[in-house]
Amino acid sequence: MAVSILVPLHDSISSRGVVDFLLKMPFCPDLKLTFIHVYRKPRSGEELMGKKYMAELPARHEKMLQVTKDRMVREKGFDAANIEVALVEMTRDTVSEEIIDYFGKGKFDMLIIGRKQMSKSEEFIMGDISIKLIRALPKTSILVVKTG
Repeated sequence: MAVSILVPLHDSISSRGVVDFLLKMPFCPDLKLTFIHVYRKPRSGEELMGKKYMAELPARHEKMLQVTKDRMVREKGFDAANIEVALVEMTRDTVSEEIIDYFGKGKFDMLIIGRKQMSKSEEFIMGDISIKLIRALPKTSILVVKTG
């Protein structure tokens, strides 16, 4: 029976840390990985700041996911058929709610997420997605990869 892991990523140091961690780990050959990136469509004010930039974001995120998949195949020897990538457009209020929803729709056994070190005030103001996921998915194995 194959184990299936959901790995939410974004273009950040913490996500690169997760990928580097995955490349170091020994895994069973039939492991299934799903890399997702949660994004939201730009609001009208953001579009005015740079329509071209905002329009290019989904393609940039898709490329980041594809590069991650290619690294897992090339450097770790994963079967490309066992790795899925997906852009998830936000329909909920927060990224954590979107990840929880995606996790619930799939047949995932585990979730791996990166977490950068934050001060108490940063954590209070911005929230912490990893903590929200741990609280919302109490019967799920969640691996939090901390980065500096």
